[in-house]
Amino acid sequence: MFARHYGWFIDRQRPRIELESGFDQHVLGCVLSCALEELEAGEATATEATGLSRAELRDVLSRGFPAIPIGAFALEEVDEPEPDLEEELLRGLLLAHARPGDLASVRFAKIIARRAMRNDHLWQDLGLFNRAEVSRLLATHFPTLAAGNTKNMRWKKYFYRKLCEAEGFSLCTTPSCRECNDFESCFGPEEGESRLARIKNGIALD
Repeated sequence: MFARHYGWFIDRQRPRIELESGFDQHVLGCVLSCALEELEAGEATATEATGLSRAELRDVLSRGFPAIPIGAFALEEVDEPEPDLEEELLRGLLLAHARPGDLASVRFAKIIARRAMRNDHLWQDLGLFNRAEVSRLLATHFPTLAAGNTKNMRWKKYFYRKLCEAEGFSLCTTPSCRECNDFESCFGPEEGESRLARIKNGIALD
């Protein structure tokens, strides 16, 4: 229930978000709301949901969300996150393009790599409101990586294409994307309801 109320708070505050630091705070709030939702449902611990360590989560909460009781995340009862190989590779790709010396970029690399292991579009995995928000996040913290997506490919598809290119593989057997049977899978519209909208709708149903 706490996650639902927090999601509603983020939804109400969204029109005020303007500056970069405010946008970062917005993204973190969305991710934390998803983490709380999964924690309450017994689907994941806070570290499993975010990819951040207990110390990193404590720091994020104490600095940016002092009104949220840290105890809600049950950090004393969780293990440190252990990324598998796929997540490690994606995290490495993001870190290679992160802004130098920016702690926020490092943390977002961990968060994005972990949340990208979920099954929805990346913006939905992160609890954001639309694709434009995840594009803004990537352009801000991983500018050279984001700049390479000149064809507006879906972000997860683009990440894996970059990983394959780094290993000398090709994801496609056709010379042109337009000739590929998977075109819609890579470039089709990213529709759907945001996770926070689902939380908000859940409140109305209670």
